[in-house]
Amino acid sequence: QVHLVESGGGLAQAGGSLRLSCAASGRTFGNYAMGWFRQAPGKEREFVATMSGGYIYYADSVKGRFTISRDNPKNAVSLQMNSLKSEDTAVYYCAAASRGVSGSGYFYPHKYDYWGQGTQVTVSS
Repeated sequence: QVHLVESGGGLAQAGGSLRLSCAASGRTFGNYAMGWFRQAPGKEREFVATMSGGYIYYADSVKGRFTISRDNPKNAVSLQMNSLKSEDTAVYYCAAASRGVSGSGYFYPHKYDYWGQGTQVTVSS
């Protein structure tokens, strides 16, 4: 059984930093996409960042502030979040795909097969 477990959420002040981590168990994801989505209250789940093979994608809203990284031997993915803004407040979900994803598919939740339980990130202004 596959599990994704996030950690590292919490409360930060605007302009501060947080680092999220996600550890996967039950299978390895190799070059398949592993990434992060977030969902704020009353809003749809939205893409944040993903890595697949040699490709890295970011949402425009986080470019230059967030950095995604993977440790494939450890089957883990992390998200370093700097210069946090109040609009970054959301539940952050780790996601992983079990098959190839191409092009704009990376940005859609339904392209990912496994999800973590989510970790709350709250940024106070």
